[in-house]
Amino acid sequence: MTGETARYQPQITEPKWQEAWEAAGCFTARRDPARPKYYVLEMFPYPSGRIHMGHVRNYTMGDVVARTRKAQGYSVLHPMGWDAFGMPAENAAMQEGGHPAEWTYNNIKVMKGQMKPLGLSIDWSREFATCDPEYYGQQQAMFLDFLEAGLVYRKAAVVNWDPVDMTVLANEQVIDGKGWRSGAEVERRELTQWFFRISEFSEELLAAIDGLENWPEKVRLMQKNWIGRSRGLQFSFSTVDAPEGFERIEVYTTRPDTLMGASFVAVSPDHPLAKHLERHDTGIAAFNAECRRIGTTEEALEKAEKRGFDTGITVRHPFDTAWELPVYIANFILMDYGTGAIFGCPAHDQRDFDFATKYDLPIPAVFVPEGEEDAALAEAYVPPKSERVQYVRGFAGEEVQTGEEAVEAAIDFCQSRGVGQGVTKFRLRDWGLSRQRYWGCPIPVVHCDACGVVPEKKENLPVELPKDVSFDQPGNPLDRHPTWRDCACPRCGGKARRETDTMDTFVDSSWYFARFTAPRAETPTVAEDVAYWMNVDQYIGGVEHAILHLLYSRFFARAMHRTGHLPAKAIEPFDALFTQGMVTHEIYMSWDDRERPVYHLPEDVILHTMVDGKRVAVLKAQLVSNGETLEDRIDNTLALGIGTAEIVPSAKMSKSKKNVVDPVDIIARFGADTARWFVLSDSPPERDVEWTSAGAEATHKHLARVWALSERIAAMPEAGAAPGDADLLRAMHRAIDEVSRTIESFAFNKSIAALYTFTNVLSKADASGPVMRRAVRTLAQLMAPMVPHLAEEVWAMQGGEGLVTEASWPVADPAMLVSDTVTLPIQINGKRRAEITVAADATKEDVEKIALADDAVLRFLAGAAPKKVIVVPGRIVNVVL
Repeated sequence: MTGETARYQPQITEPKWQEAWEAAGCFTARRDPARPKYYVLEMFPYPSGRIHMGHVRNYTMGDVVARTRKAQGYSVLHPMGWDAFGMPAENAAMQEGGHPAEWTYNNIKVMKGQMKPLGLSIDWSREFATCDPEYYGQQQAMFLDFLEAGLVYRKAAVVNWDPVDMTVLANEQVIDGKGWRSGAEVERRELTQWFFRISEFSEELLAAIDGLENWPEKVRLMQKNWIGRSRGLQFSFSTVDAPEGFERIEVYTTRPDTLMGASFVAVSPDHPLAKHLERHDTGIAAFNAECRRIGTTEEALEKAEKRGFDTGITVRHPFDTAWELPVYIANFILMDYGTGAIFGCPAHDQRDFDFATKYDLPIPAVFVPEGEEDAALAEAYVPPKSERVQYVRGFAGEEVQTGEEAVEAAIDFCQSRGVGQGVTKFRLRDWGLSRQRYWGCPIPVVHCDACGVVPEKKENLPVELPKDVSFDQPGNPLDRHPTWRDCACPRCGGKARRETDTMDTFVDSSWYFARFTAPRAETPTVAEDVAYWMNVDQYIGGVEHAILHLLYSRFFARAMHRTGHLPAKAIEPFDALFTQGMVTHEIYMSWDDRERPVYHLPEDVILHTMVDGKRVAVLKAQLVSNGETLEDRIDNTLALGIGTAEIVPSAKMSKSKKNVVDPVDIIARFGADTARWFVLSDSPPERDVEWTSAGAEATHKHLARVWALSERIAAMPEAGAAPGDADLLRAMHRAIDEVSRTIESFAFNKSIAALYTFTNVLSKADASGPVMRRAVRTLAQLMAPMVPHLAEEVWAMQGGEGLVTEASWPVADPAMLVSDTVTLPIQINGKRRAEITVAADATKEDVEKIALADDAVLRFLAGAAPKKVIVVPGRIVNVVL
């Protein structure tokens, strides 16, 4: 490095200030009733072993908020922990040997070592990992409380089963019908599982969404859709020639207005009728077995070819007993939604249309576009419910009406004739929490032949995972561990067997925010601490967690309130939510001799080389050696037609595509402040930000200029007033106002733009030494949330008292924000051509005179008078020639 960059040495200054903050205990959260509190939390990471630039962006955003609130006088809680249970640790144990705990805690140590150089204002004294027995023991205690309160139960349910890994898979772990790790064909299997009764809160969880005003609208909509409130009709078809005990088939429909378009009835392969029939018909048994090999996700069912098995049973239409409909077993119906049975109206449901077409079933239209005739359909006609349509086979209400009106009319009509009942249902299903794996929180119950399912006693918690386990064969090692599995019944003292399923890892992350308020307590929470610290004032994380994690956390908060672990105010635990964009990077791709893509790391290429007018990347490893300069070597390489990679537009950083930038390398090269400033500055935080080496270098140079500017100002003499003092002070207060407002609104890129502007003003100011020093100290305070190390360095240079981290946030003087002048753009025939500066209180006539005297305007007028001059006070001047 040369010039001013040689003086700026973040590798030396950044560790120095981090040690100073730690020695002063700057970030230790303290419950202080005399001060307002502020709880900022980023979604805690999984200890994969390396931090990435997404982590840097996420935690830097939270740090800006935490540091600003601290400076504004709040008692701040800004903790960090680790979401540490889960399959990756078991997979590592299977593949590499060792123990999941060893792998996990080693990764935590490494990642913490990578995070601390970022200078985050985290209270590390509150750190925990969800695999700590002290943490999951309290989780087990809450499980027992939930069980006693009726919020946990056990039932048989259809699940995704991986026959190789021998475990239940979440829907998200089923990819194209196969287990995400083993690649085995997933089966639908009925197992006895533990469930949280989240559906009990469906109405409440849905209604409360409208009150989450500081959440992104897209997240609120995703939550509403997932909960899925629907109004419909539940009724029964009477059967013909069905086995004894199946005289009726109950269905639920959200479109009872289409009953006159019914073409068939279909039941799930897991419906009691289908199960009964398969015991007596090998064809049905084979069909049901094949259906169960499809995943249980809606996506999997939608993608699967719609297939059915005609049972030979029929049902009578409720409005015409002579009208019989065939009953099929169908592969696209789930047992755990509605009743596990539907009537098909193929004219107005594409799935039913495909099914009816395949099996040559009738497709009668119930409604058509308003004003059109009933005609054969080439595909299902499914207009929005709010659209007015013409009912050609209607039976309730007007001939022309909206679907919403028709549904309510149909429900009223059916109820009045004793055909079913109008009911409200929710798409949200109870949360199955059982997982057949070792590395998770043990479920604290035992199974006793005499007593049944018995909760463990709280004084015996935590039920710790045994350490001496083996992963040399598939399945759950807890099933093969007799000294842990076999135990005494807590109730009768007889022989019993521990529950060997462990909890879904979503449980671990559904209450960690509450545990941070008292992480060492011998109870899940402490009343005084949650009363003070909750709710989380600002929660930050990826939109990929917008549904399950947030929904489960909202349920958990309600369950914790019901069982006495949280106050009523905390049933919605996150007052504000921000979902940040991703960090992206270009992809560098070449092709091997078999036309397969080969990806290259950013550090392995040289960019910005043009070939035939197109940017390409030159591979460093293939540069020919002859040539005196790098440019010569590049030219010679290109001349040989070798050594280039295609530049693919920016995408999310991915190890598989090798378009990753290692934060550790960036910090080592440029310092943490450069990484922090860059991820905040380039785009609004809710959008993706593209990492470029040129951008990082430019950021580093700017911060070096700030350091050099501060050094120059620190050496200025103690002189009296100067001509530019007032202008600099006004610019300073404008910067205070702009940065304060934009941090408050999460517009960090605008905060940084304001700091660039103020830095430029400061560098050109003709002001006295005292005013310059005051301004640069303010600059340090405003920069401190973004680049805290440089801010401390600048603050110290200017003789600031103590640490800038401990300094109060500057407050803008409203009087200094009022300008005596205003700059107005001048448009000539609609195009901006000039601008003028006038007195803020200038009259329209004065503004017009000044505008018409401007040199640029005079050139366009060329001696002629304008046709019209329009002055919009304080905004613009329009001149029409």
